Amino acid sequence: MESAITSKGQATIPKAIREHLHLKPGDRVKFFLHPNGTVFLLPKIPVSALRGIVKSSRRATLEEMDEAIAAGITERYRAPARK
Repeated sequence: MESAITSKGQATIPKAIREHLHLKPGDRVKFFLHPNGTVFLLPKIPVSALRGIVKSSRRATLEEMDEAIAAGITERYRAPARK
């Protein structure tokens, strides 16, 4: 599949690619340039689309989240033990 570049630097994404990526008018895409020169085109997925992707048997309380954050920060920035 191929597409021509317009004078404005725009190109039409072929229908088969749009269908494969489930792209609709107004959707956004991201381009990634790999060090080997390959370019990847991926749909930009809104954060709301990720909701519920990880199933949990329970929800953490705000206090539990605060404790986990504090523990992570403490661990990350703890001074190295003196010898």
